Amino acid sequence: MKQRNTQFAVIGLGRFGTSMTKELIRMGHDVLVIDNSETTINDIADTATHAVQADAMDEEALKSLGIGNFDVAVVSIGEKIQANILAAIILKEMGVKRVVAKAQNELHGKVLHKLGAEVIFPERDMAVKLARSLASQNILDQIDISPDYGIMELVAPDSFVDKSLEQLAVRKKAGVNILAVRRGEEIIVSPPASFQIQRGDVVVALGKNRHLLGLSENN
Repeated sequence: MKQRNTQFAVIGLGRFGTSMTKELIRMGHDVLVIDNSETTINDIADTATHAVQADAMDEEALKSLGIGNFDVAVVSIGEKIQANILAAIILKEMGVKRVVAKAQNELHGKVLHKLGAEVIFPERDMAVKLARSLASQNILDQIDISPDYGIMELVAPDSFVDKSLEQLAVRKKAGVNILAVRRGEEIIVSPPASFQIQRGDVVVALGKNRHLLGLSENN
């Protein structure tokens, strides 16, 4: 049986909300977009699954759209913090399974977190990610899975080359787990302790962010 696509609602169509909508659509998901600007809605009507002009603080309008049945709702309202918070409250009360909200600052984020929303800081997180990649030529990508932990994809440092995972002992020394190694077109998942790193290998590692950064500097 084919698994149904996740249904998303994106509320607020600034640069972040619009980019997220286009990517979710590209990935094959159904996306309802909501914005109070008629012009903005008209601009994305041909892209989104459904595009509706509505006030995110209008509970009756959101109810009429059946938004409580959506799997994920993303509140990407930018400058209007009050509207952002009230929309998150309404979505949680309506029973949306997962509410993700964009925060402007730490205090705003704390309020959203108290409401039970998942909090994202797009500008801050992008700046941190860019700073890490600029500071180290080895880092290809990094995903933060909590404030302290992340998954990093990096080109194997020189100090790793021609050594086995057992010799490197990164789990014992740095608390970092090697999840996979990409070698050309081949991906080795959960490589054994005897696996030897070669020059050019791409390592996927899980651990505390500060320990992962230590790996990237280990040349």
